[in-house]
Amino acid sequence: MRVLVIVKATEKSETGAMPSEELFTAMGKYNEELVKAGIMLAAEGLHPSSKGKRIHFSGSKRKVLDGPFAETKELIAGFWLWQVRSMEEAVEWARRCPNPMPDDEGVLEIRPVFETDDFGAEFTPELRAQEERLRAEVERQQKKA
Repeated sequence: MRVLVIVKATEKSETGAMPSEELFTAMGKYNEELVKAGIMLAAEGLHPSSKGKRIHFSGSKRKVLDGPFAETKELIAGFWLWQVRSMEEAVEWARRCPNPMPDDEGVLEIRPVFETDDFGAEFTPELRAQEERLRAEVERQQKKA
């Protein structure tokens, strides 16, 4: 199963303050362990919401809002995408993570990623075939880059 591990933002991370060398070192070691175990598929840190945009949908209308966004506890500072055998395995790996916000209370949120088999009859064979074609094209493009 794939899971998205979300690193929740804090007031400090929303200022754009960079992590310390010690945290970079600890996270680098942790990421090496994830890679060696075949768990990590992707990992990225995000700029603060002040550099972001939100698109609000209301029927066919779209409204663009500039950051920063309120409610820091709802924001994301970074993420990992992991391939694990179970949610329990994901939790065990997450428990080993250095505190991503050592000056604050760090929070990781783990969310399962939908897999094709999770969708019902509405995800028709034609839609499944389209999804497979798109994933194959994305993989091909990434290999070229």
